[in-house]
Amino acid sequence: MDYYKFNCYASSQRAELVWEHGRFLAIRSYMGCSVALYHMPSFLAEVWYSPEDNQIVLVHGFVDRKLLEPYLDDLDLEELMR
Repeated sequence: MDYYKFNCYASSQRAELVWEHGRFLAIRSYMGCSVALYHMPSFLAEVWYSPEDNQIVLVHGFVDRKLLEPYLDDLDLEELMR
């Protein structure tokens, strides 16, 4: 599956796919949310969680390297290559 097809699913379905097929890479905080980065088989995915609302507010897939910039200081590249 590519990220175009992934992003066409409902948010709850995207979250399930991330839990089933994703590999956790990093987490950051942004705008009051915890944003977790996952490696999927052919793209990356972010899961945005709002602790204030105790729910996932966004799940999206991407391939744009620019979206990786907020994680660069915290990413372990050796872990990513495994």
